[in-house]
Amino acid sequence: MTVTTPALDPRTAALLVMDYQQGILASLPGLANPEALLSRVAGAIADMRAHGATIAYVRVGFTEADWAAIPPANRTFSFLGRQRLMHEADPATDFHHRLAPEPGDITVRKTRYGALSTTDLDRQLRDRGITTLVIAGITTSGVVLSTVTDAADRDYQLYVLSDGVTDPDPQAHQTLMTSVFPRLAHIIDTAELRSLLHESHPGRARTGGMTL
Repeated sequence: MTVTTPALDPRTAALLVMDYQQGILASLPGLANPEALLSRVAGAIADMRAHGATIAYVRVGFTEADWAAIPPANRTFSFLGRQRLMHEADPATDFHHRLAPEPGDITVRKTRYGALSTTDLDRQLRDRGITTLVIAGITTSGVVLSTVTDAADRDYQLYVLSDGVTDPDPQAHQTLMTSVFPRLAHIIDTAELRSLLHESHPGRARTGGMTL
């Protein structure tokens, strides 16, 4: 059965740019062609911004209190706490300079995998009338998996950018993209995103003070 990708209204859509941080990128040397990945995500940001969509940035960052509050049962984050990794003021938690936020964008700091679970991101999105999320992030088996499942439970319409997410484990990435996410989200690439945006408002993409 052929599934038609639904129209995307940029007025009620947000692109989530998740965990594209200096330290995370540096800690994942197995990522295939990171420069090309960054270019694709930067292009998706520009496309969404040009059509008036919201851009929301999500980063991992801890305070001393956050580290102290992580229970030993949390295998991943208790390790980060013991090692005092990813302090919120550490440059390693900064977004990559090619994907830097601009005034008016949403930015949130999280202390677990999901973009929604330890932040007020859901409230900020609802306050702006956002009902659709376009997902870009690293890693597929971490922040993307957690955020997609949580956002689906919150009834957002979801699109996952197949070429805007990646994982150092190719098998995990493939399984999620082909077997798990299609049950929860529409899988598109950055070229398809551009087409959906143009179809939503043909000839109305903004470039500075001009319309195209």
